[in-house]
Amino acid sequence: MSTEQVSSATVQEWRPRANPWWICAAVMLATIIEVLDTTIASVSVPNIAGNLGVTNHEGTWVITSYLVANAILLPATAWLGSFFGRKRLLLICIFIFTLASVMCGLANSFGFLLVARVLQGFGGAALPPLAQAILMESFPKEKRGMAMAVYITGLVMAPILGPILGGWLTDNFSWRWIFLINIPIGALALFMANVFVEDPPYLKKGNASSIDYVGFCLMALGLAVLEIILDKGQTEDWFQATWICWSAVTVVVSLTSFVIWELRQKHPVVDLRVFRDRNFFSGQIITFLLGAIMYGAITVIPLFFQTLMGYTAYLSGVAQLSLGLGMFLGSMVVGVLMGKVDGRLFLLAGLLLICAGCGWIAATINPGIGMEHIALPFCVLGMGICVAFVPLTTLALGMLRNEDMGNGSGIFNLMRNIGGSAGIALVTTVIARMGQVHQDSLVSHLTQYDPVYQEAIRTQGQNAYGSMYQELMRQAMMLSYIDVFIWIAILAACCMPFVLLFRKVSGAVMAH
Repeated sequence: MSTEQVSSATVQEWRPRANPWWICAAVMLATIIEVLDTTIASVSVPNIAGNLGVTNHEGTWVITSYLVANAILLPATAWLGSFFGRKRLLLICIFIFTLASVMCGLANSFGFLLVARVLQGFGGAALPPLAQAILMESFPKEKRGMAMAVYITGLVMAPILGPILGGWLTDNFSWRWIFLINIPIGALALFMANVFVEDPPYLKKGNASSIDYVGFCLMALGLAVLEIILDKGQTEDWFQATWICWSAVTVVVSLTSFVIWELRQKHPVVDLRVFRDRNFFSGQIITFLLGAIMYGAITVIPLFFQTLMGYTAYLSGVAQLSLGLGMFLGSMVVGVLMGKVDGRLFLLAGLLLICAGCGWIAATINPGIGMEHIALPFCVLGMGICVAFVPLTTLALGMLRNEDMGNGSGIFNLMRNIGGSAGIALVTTVIARMGQVHQDSLVSHLTQYDPVYQEAIRTQGQNAYGSMYQELMRQAMMLSYIDVFIWIAILAACCMPFVLLFRKVSGAVMAH
């Protein structure tokens, strides 16, 4: 047997010294606090803005600054892992994230808080792809499905629990505790990662070449501006604003230049050649759309309960628990059956469940509905999201070489995040624009020839105009929420043709 064959066998047969489930627990803690922080601050923006003396509009930069910093560094995770060593990078990122959380909690000015949030975004960017790559390498091929089911459960549950926890901490203590709560969790994650995680033999510190500064700058500029457009587009009336138009040109030019530059580099900061793999290419399209579906649903549900039903931030979070229950049940089912059933069938089943759940919600919701009436359709939607995401991870990354796993995981998580930002932008735009359309349509029925209109004027007099206008606005908003769930179902349907492009990922292939 040649030296190269021996080396290849060593790579394929490598197993960590620690129990893989301890490794799973360590990286899951780090991932949960990072993903949690993408949503936990959303319900506390008014409190933060009021306490630090800025407007609510300016306060949203607490969220935007984190997302922008996250997007800039996320694709470079694989290169950073090769330069520092994956375990060392994981420890550095957990430490930076936890330190930045302390800074956020102690911030006495809005400017200082934004700096701390940017630092927190940089520290948290690499945590999900590092966790994903470490899990895929640490578990034997027959247990990867269960491991990814556990990982995805934490990944999708964190954004749901974020608003609940954020609302409760803000209402009962202070907005500062939404950041300070990361300290004990971060410390425990740091300890467990140091004890249990280790680098595989083919990935050691110092294997990376010098950094590709041109590629990194082009990528950072394009992704940062793209995130700002997606976050601020609706409030600025999209392309009616001149700065949005110029920003869009900047995104297209910088990201196109980035792709051309990276494909010509021997050691790119992001290896785009992994897109040659058919499974990976198809997976990124579905990942983008599923990211839009997941974050769009997580955004629209609390908006529905708070703006239309009059729930508090905390109660609107509680109303989402059935969505989380569905995700938990879905992850358990997929985790047990993943090795026995073709992942493509699971992915297709998940997409069908999303369509069914959204259709059920659209047919059920009305201004007088209670929490208990939509618990089951929310549960179906949550189950669909998880049943789709778990096999998608293994299908998209399962045919990559172990050496490409970190690079592939970074791109995978970036596409999910950008898709999430696009989904949030879609949801807010549909609610605003379709609300106006439905309002114009409903106004046409308020005429002196309409019996209901005549009866209201006769019984209420001049007071009828105000009450009818309020009800009209409420009904228009309700119809716009129905439109959102229909759009989410359409996005899920758009994913289905791409499932046909996947090749089956067998146990032997996943061990490659």
